[in-house]
Amino acid sequence: MTVIVNEDNSDEWGRLFESSLRRALEEVGQVAEGYAKRLCPVDTGRLRNSITHVTGYGAKAVYIGTNVEYARYVEMGTSRHKEQPYLRPAAQNHIGQYRAIIENELRNG
Repeated sequence: MTVIVNEDNSDEWGRLFESSLRRALEEVGQVAEGYAKRLCPVDTGRLRNSITHVTGYGAKAVYIGTNVEYARYVEMGTSRHKEQPYLRPAAQNHIGQYRAIIENELRNG
């Protein structure tokens, strides 16, 4: 007689997935933040130094930005100043790299 025991490991797999996803999102945030800082125009350095990222685990997202009040005018321009995007290109121009980071962490994490 053969006895087969089925174990439910879904909770453990769920924890492993969430842990890998957290690490991946944090790495994506750090990389994207680096790109934004490199692209950011510098006068005093205040704007560049204020760029940071926050990982929203519940939303499974990474947010890159700044709390400097004039940041949007630099990014999008005004009627008197040409736009100097640094956040949008940091996010949009490296999607393949971000996807690879997430896939790698989920496979190997």
